Amino acid sequence: MGKFIINGGKKLDGRIDLQGSKNSALPILSACVAVDGISVIHNCPDLTDVSAALKILECIGCRVKREGSTVTVDSTVVNRFDIPDNLMREMRSSIVFLGALISRFGAASVSSPGGCEIGLRPIDLHLSALRRMNVRINETGGVLECTTDGLCGANINLSFPSVGATENIMLASVGASGETVITNAAREPEIVDLADFLTSCGAVIYGAGESVIRIKPCRKLSSAEHTVIPDRIVASTFMACVASAGGKALIEGVCREYLAPVIPVFEAAGCDIAFRKNELFIKAPERLSRVKSVVTMPYPGFPTDSQAIIMAMLAKSRGTSIISEKIFENRFRHVPELIKMGADIRVEDGRVAVIEGVKKLYGANVTSCDLRGGCALAVAALGAEGKTVVDEIYHIDRGCETLETSLSQLGAEIKRE
Repeated sequence: MGKFIINGGKKLDGRIDLQGSKNSALPILSACVAVDGISVIHNCPDLTDVSAALKILECIGCRVKREGSTVTVDSTVVNRFDIPDNLMREMRSSIVFLGALISRFGAASVSSPGGCEIGLRPIDLHLSALRRMNVRINETGGVLECTTDGLCGANINLSFPSVGATENIMLASVGASGETVITNAAREPEIVDLADFLTSCGAVIYGAGESVIRIKPCRKLSSAEHTVIPDRIVASTFMACVASAGGKALIEGVCREYLAPVIPVFEAAGCDIAFRKNELFIKAPERLSRVKSVVTMPYPGFPTDSQAIIMAMLAKSRGTSIISEKIFENRFRHVPELIKMGADIRVEDGRVAVIEGVKKLYGANVTSCDLRGGCALAVAALGAEGKTVVDEIYHIDRGCETLETSLSQLGAEIKRE
């Protein structure tokens, strides 16, 4: 499984490059299924989740080649619309292939996804939207059998701005007759990135990044080349590492707009932040200040994916901070591990964490229980005294590209075993 050995208490200083966005790369790779041609995707991060997506593409007949951060997908010979259960389970967001398969074949057969470490991710919004688009769905033995005699555009009003549902509707809509209108659509930058890729392939999409998205009918999608946006969650993770350990860093390849929801939290904690073109400079204070309240919300609110790493850095702040988790029901599983390191955190009603800042954290043997929680343990370890062993780091590898290499460039003492 692998583990990180981290010797904390050393201030960071250096320059680091930011990887491409995992949450953009995965839906864009699935979108390649709907393209009749060769797609070239640049800035594609080297992650286990991405590797799982490439396995799915190969399984259904695509020719896939990876050279560095560039992935080439030839989908002209794609020949099946069913994805085996073992491949679906390798990547929890694999349900995003559903819309692309239906768009390409008018049919799809995939396993119904279950829960994950941070809670259930029901797909009722995905399925109800597809049914409105003339898709027949039969669920038997945990398998979703989807068929249609012709996708139809529809007016779809989402009860919650689900990122996954918005992506699946967009992917299905490019193969539909008639216009599709998504109201209360997700507004995340990753939605805009998917729309940009589909548009470069010939789709006609208006309003991506806004609450109403319109997808016009189009002919078949053709070949395109696209560069994945930078990963805003990993950027905030690097920032939290500096805030926790102390010191300063220059992060290259960022997008200032995407980081707007998290910048106020770092500034409230006392960090100095400056931007220049696509670079972010962050300098930590001698001791962080408390942040009175952090509430996770859909974009452009504070991202739930950054909640755990903010909690870890605030564990050593001066005063009391409160974090309210409004997206997932089980996203505080990292709290007991932080407490092992000396953090003073209590969880109320499963949704609110009260962090009483302590002067010191101490190295301990801790275990990752999910991707962002694992990153939070690394953040805390960098600011702790002594050695921390972070076990089951395969969770971290799902979303962070060789985290130990990146942090070592900033002077952290971290190695993988």
